[in-house]
Amino acid sequence: MIKLIIFLSFMLLSPLASNAYIGPGMGGGVILATIGVIVAIFAAIFGIIWFPIKRFLKKRKKNQNTDKSL
Repeated sequence: MIKLIIFLSFMLLSPLASNAYIGPGMGGGVILATIGVIVAIFAAIFGIIWFPIKRFLKKRKKNQNTDKSL
């Protein structure tokens, strides 16, 4: 078992030449995907915070209008 762990760690940590080519489009895709995830997180936080505040302000405005009419 120890030999297997040593072998696997050696294979994972040893640098191997890669014969694959990653073009410039892949870098742009990674950057855009990362920006998309960050924007989605901020949009979710904004939605969670903004819509209850909006509902509260609308209810408060409605109550002020009904008080003035009395």
